[in-house]
Amino acid sequence: MSVPTLAARRWRRVRVFPFSLAVLGGLLLAGCSMVPAYHSPQLPLAPQWEGATAGPAARGGQWWSEFHSAELDQLIARGLAGNYTLKAAASRIDEARASAQVAGAGQYPALNLGGSFQRQNNYGTTAKRSVFAQATYEIDFWGKQRAAADSADALASATLFDAQTLRMSLGASIADSYFQVLSLEERLRLAQAIADDARRVLALVQVQASQGAVSNLEVAQQRNAMQTFEAAMPPLRQQRDLALYQLAVLVGEQPAGFHLQAGGLDNLQVPQPAAGLPIGLLRQRPDIQAAEARLQSANFDVGVARAAFLPNLSLDLLGGLDTLGGGQIWSAIGTLGQPLFAGGQLKGQLHFDQAHVQELTASYRESIIEALQDVQTQLSAARELDKSYDLNRAAVDSAREAARLAQVRYRLGSTDFQTLLIVERTQYQAEDTLLQVRLQHLQAAVGLFRALGGDFAPQTLASHSPAQVAQP
Repeated sequence: MSVPTLAARRWRRVRVFPFSLAVLGGLLLAGCSMVPAYHSPQLPLAPQWEGATAGPAARGGQWWSEFHSAELDQLIARGLAGNYTLKAAASRIDEARASAQVAGAGQYPALNLGGSFQRQNNYGTTAKRSVFAQATYEIDFWGKQRAAADSADALASATLFDAQTLRMSLGASIADSYFQVLSLEERLRLAQAIADDARRVLALVQVQASQGAVSNLEVAQQRNAMQTFEAAMPPLRQQRDLALYQLAVLVGEQPAGFHLQAGGLDNLQVPQPAAGLPIGLLRQRPDIQAAEARLQSANFDVGVARAAFLPNLSLDLLGGLDTLGGGQIWSAIGTLGQPLFAGGQLKGQLHFDQAHVQELTASYRESIIEALQDVQTQLSAARELDKSYDLNRAAVDSAREAARLAQVRYRLGSTDFQTLLIVERTQYQAEDTLLQVRLQHLQAAVGLFRALGGDFAPQTLASHSPAQVAQP
């Protein structure tokens, strides 16, 4: 940057108001803000959850440890460290924080250092050198710059809460997929066991048919029963493989070669997380916190739009040395601007920002209602699945006993073959249903942890750096 000598000399003779007075004026007026007073939108909340006992909410970050599965603990730790969607979320936090830094820079003076070197041949060679510093600063009379910075900070917080929501959902998805794989493995073992039993009965019926004790019709019926049980296994294997490959992606690993130690569902404990009070949900759910952070950002934007109607004062200071002039150069310029006509741009922007606040207020309240519905739904599911599991467990015990008695009585010839077939199918259906209810029971517990906020211990994403977001 070069400053002409004549201009520099001219500026030495021009005195604009002293810089100290401008600073004083800025300090006196900088406290003014056009940002509307913010009040968190309120909704009437029930004093407690329907059908839930009163008590403090479940606490603790690693909720998945409540299932007492070392393999599940390892899978979620691998997922939180290796999931690529979560890594992308961590980068978005970096982006949002960088944008907030850019927006906040307008609150401070811009300083530049420059110099020039020039040689002229005007009846002799003349060299000119100058070194100067320049400062530019817009006095934030109405808090416009501060409001813009606060808006960007609020958006960065929303991005952080979005990542926390993703982290919470990732853990829940890993747990759901893991339980699904275990359930399908057990259903496959059940189908194989029932098919093996049907094969043994088929062998018995074939012997009886060779002796003329039963007809070929009964042989064909039992063979059909065995084949029906065997035919149930390929779809279960396909579902098992699909759940396993989905789990691999969630963990951040390739599906090929991914496998589990795969214990049984009976080795898992079904936790009973305490729901606490509905009001506590507002502080626990990161998606609600993200919605409110965006609402606060929009409220700051209204302040920026209001301040755009008002005068603004900017200061430009320059000082340095000029060898040709043989001394110092300096200038101080104050520029006062007042918007007069912008074709409705300023008014349109203000109306847009005000409408945006109303939109996000409605979205915030909707997020609260949806969160309340989520918790209430999961509480109902957990309660009813408790009952369903007990009833289906009793049904399985009855079906097993009926199958045992039917096989004994059939060998003794005291019951017919049709009764044996019905009892076999009933036993298989009862045990298969119990396994599915067990899976739903476990997933309902996961859903309740997620609905309550998941990993909402004090040591949460909000206290981590972006590089730590993807870490367990």
